[in-house]
Amino acid sequence: MSGARFHPVAEPQAHVPSVGRTIPHDSGVGHVTGSAAYIADLPRRSDEVVVGFVPSPVASGRIRGVDLSAARALRGVVDLVTAVDLPGARIWGPIIHDEPILADGEVLYVGQPVVVIAAETQAALDEARRLVRLDIEATEPILTIERAIELGRFLGPARRIARGDAAAAIGAAPHRLAGVFHNLGQEHLYLEPQAAVAIPGEGGQIVVHSSTQGPTETQHVVAEALGIGMHEVVCVCKRMGGGFGGKETQAVLPAVMAALVAKRTGRAARIVYVREDDMASTGKRHAYRTAWEVGFDDEGRILGYRIEFHSAGGAAADLSTSIMERSMFHVDNAYWLPHVEIRGRVCFTNISPATAFRGFGGPQGMAVTESVMQEIATHLRGRGKPLATIDVQRRNLYGIHDRNVTPYGQVVKGNHLAAILDTLRVRSDFDRRLAEVEAANARDPLVLRGLAMMPVKFGISFTAKFLNQGNALVNVYEDGTVQVSTGGTEMGQGLNTKIRQLVADEFGLPPEQVVLMPTSTEKNCNTSPTAASAGTDLNGAAAVNACRAIKSRIAEWAATRFTAAAEQVGFAGGWVYDIRRPDQRIAFGELCHLARRDRVDLGARGFYATPIAGFDVTTGQGSPFFYYTQGAAAAEVQIDRFTGDLVVTRADVLIDIGRSINPGVDRGQVIGGFVQGMGWVTGECLVYDDKGRLLSDSPTTYKIPAASDVPADFRCEFFPNDDNVENVARSKAVGEPPLMHAICVWSAVKHALSSVSPAAARRLCLPATNEEILRALHAAAGPADDGTGWGHSAEMRAWGPAR
Repeated sequence: MSGARFHPVAEPQAHVPSVGRTIPHDSGVGHVTGSAAYIADLPRRSDEVVVGFVPSPVASGRIRGVDLSAARALRGVVDLVTAVDLPGARIWGPIIHDEPILADGEVLYVGQPVVVIAAETQAALDEARRLVRLDIEATEPILTIERAIELGRFLGPARRIARGDAAAAIGAAPHRLAGVFHNLGQEHLYLEPQAAVAIPGEGGQIVVHSSTQGPTETQHVVAEALGIGMHEVVCVCKRMGGGFGGKETQAVLPAVMAALVAKRTGRAARIVYVREDDMASTGKRHAYRTAWEVGFDDEGRILGYRIEFHSAGGAAADLSTSIMERSMFHVDNAYWLPHVEIRGRVCFTNISPATAFRGFGGPQGMAVTESVMQEIATHLRGRGKPLATIDVQRRNLYGIHDRNVTPYGQVVKGNHLAAILDTLRVRSDFDRRLAEVEAANARDPLVLRGLAMMPVKFGISFTAKFLNQGNALVNVYEDGTVQVSTGGTEMGQGLNTKIRQLVADEFGLPPEQVVLMPTSTEKNCNTSPTAASAGTDLNGAAAVNACRAIKSRIAEWAATRFTAAAEQVGFAGGWVYDIRRPDQRIAFGELCHLARRDRVDLGARGFYATPIAGFDVTTGQGSPFFYYTQGAAAAEVQIDRFTGDLVVTRADVLIDIGRSINPGVDRGQVIGGFVQGMGWVTGECLVYDDKGRLLSDSPTTYKIPAASDVPADFRCEFFPNDDNVENVARSKAVGEPPLMHAICVWSAVKHALSSVSPAAARRLCLPATNEEILRALHAAAGPADDGTGWGHSAEMRAWGPAR
């Protein structure tokens, strides 16, 4: 090799792969030292203005007038913008275009932006907000799912997925139960609120730095609102201070407001929501009302199942129709349902448009079925069958060679559900502990105990097929270092760290020689949001494809100098070598320098499209998922009988994530996801008044889990599995599935209440707050059951009596 310096060695050093090892999060030091920059930390330009908005004070009404005169006269106010001032589109929406960028003629929820204000200082902005006068004729808002159903107010079409004849199977079943399950929503409460900085450029171009999970969607809506092309807008995201789905679409409005001001004034514009505005104005996880009916045999096997979902979609569709679809895909959870009918409808309500949240509808679907599993076990125990809920769950699990097709027609491949559940049952000593818990409940007048386990099967892919694509730009420099740009966004989940490891291993380099660049639509176009747990699957695979294109060029060039075939050129340990004569090698950086001088292209764009068949909405059948992440979890709780105070004393999680790319990062995702899910099912309670105003609008009134709420005994393990051969590095997604494992905490509360009476357990809604637990206990001491098994609710009786 001309000019190359070979380094003969007797035994070449083996390359130690990065993939499979715990290396530190690439922003870890920045996180703990405060040096990691977020939108509010970006350097301010001398011409920069502060942006905010005037929100609607009412949930529903007609705008009769907006008086800006006093605010406009205020010293320090730079610009005031209403809907009539928008130069482009006034309506936007990721699926259905039905959400006003600014309220236009009517207001639809408390907190809806009506007027955008730009000012020299935050003080001037705050005073201007106070001086703007809104003349709104309030109308009666729709604040509940039941009221929306009564009025026929829906968002999007009705959906149905079915197999067999559920009604006939239920009618012929030896046992039948019915009920209505209620769950509330959940606030994202990301540490960094919604934020954006817009900087005007030459020729009318705009650069937007946004705390967004979807740079392309942000770029698209900003362009439409400004009446310009997407090629004139660049969206950049270095990192977010948390997202959880709340910045998949909801980041659009602050970006548009900042860009609008920048376009009108020619000055840089920054908006950072204060916490109260963020919580009042942005969407949450969807609340659901789910009516269900089940028929089953003497052994607890489900014969027929009917479910009707109604979700509170808020004042615009946002992603609600897709979220409902995923609820329908996941109501089976891990269970074979031979005859099933699933219906779903999104309801219009006068609250902020509900949106994506970790799990994307899956938790709402799984929670109702896990409740039904307990009801089946309780019913059969009351008729002399000594069945625990875990026995009912085990008997209904999907099979491996049969009983393995979902209601929507996808075969459950790589099924480890039974092995995972059985393994955790033994490792957690579940049966012995269950007997001890029930014995303690019989004798302890002060404390209730509960114990529950659940399996989880969560589909991985966007259910909108076109979103299952990713691209990456990899640049190898002549010193052997590497820059990588992808469409994925970092929100603390470790995406960049994992891609760094994948790229490092492709070139046989230490990860220190690879850096992930800020996500930018200038470098990565037409990208999907970092969501659906598919960030690493899509962007990591695209980066690997780019690396292999570069390696192919290097290998072909190096082969002529090694007098070898291209496939005989190896990359490992920071060296490039002839695999037949590994003692003949050259440092990767030195080789890159020589290759560049010989005009070898050391950059490449990689693309990846997930090989899935997709789902046909018209038939309700298809294969929307690439694979399933599976697992199981168990939780034990203690409840004060007099105050309802709840403590989760122990949690066990066993999850199949294939070959872990970074075990430390993945373990953090599992524990963090579980604790966030624990918050949803226990203490996190969204409270609105009868006018549609959010009362729990700050961390002082909305309780997320604290460090002291994490189970003192928390055991987290990975189920060994190497069969996900089609995915990048044989890994499996880990972002969303852990959250649903925490439903077992709610189930443990329900189990504890069942030891008081079946009526107490039936009364329990989600979340199981201290107050809700007390209400359930009081229900047990209330009027006698009327024989339906579901109290005196007319809507519950409509589904028929238990037998």
